[in-house]
Formats: sequence, structure tokens, C-alpha cells
Amino acid sequence: MGGILINKEEILAKSRKENKDKDLFKIEVQVNAGNVGAIAGVILATVFFVTQSLLGDGLDFGLYAIIFSIPAAGFIVKAIRMKRKRDIVLSIIYTLATLILSVAHIFNLITNYANHIG
Repeated sequence: MGGILINKEEILAKSRKENKDKDLFKIEVQVNAGNVGAIAGVILATVFFVTQSLLGDGLDFGLYAIIFSIPAAGFIVKAIRMKRKRDIVLSIIYTLATLILSVAHIFNLITNYANHIG
């Protein structure tokens, strides 16, 4: 027929070499799983935060500090490796949010401790 015949194994081997043996579908599934896990964490932290607040036990900013630290770390890695302006800005925003929430949480802990001993 005039065309060059390449068998399935040769095509797969070439694809693996081009993709450095990375299974792109597996990577996509892992990314999606991570996103779903992050959303589940945000929902659970929100339930805990609201419940604690409604029961009069104060505000636990530590939960959100933990939640915000996850994308902060991810965007920091992306910013360093990909050097995209969007990732740099988001890494700064999420890191600042994490720091502010952490300071608020620690301040609440110190204030509550001081009120209990004083």
C-alpha cells in the first residue's frame, strides 16, 4: 500500500520514550483525586468551624490555616518550577492567608490560655 507499517508495540515504546515512561492518564487521575481530596478537606473544615462557632467554643482558624497551606505549597512548587506569573501570585496569596490564619489561631490559643489561668 505504499505506507510504512509500524506495529502497536513500536508505537507504544515510542510514546513511552517521548513521555519518559509517564502514564498521562494515571497523572490526570492523581491530579483529579488530589482536587477532590482538597474539596473534601475544605468541606469538613467548614463543618467543624461552623459547628464549633455555633456551640460557642470560639473560632478555630487553625483548621483553615491547614487547608490554605495545601494549595500554598502546591502553588509554591508550581511557581518555582514553571515560573508563571499566575502561580507566583497565587502562591503569595495562599501563603499570606496561611500565615494570617496561623497567627489568628495562635493568638486565640494564647488569649484563651491567659483567660483560663488569670
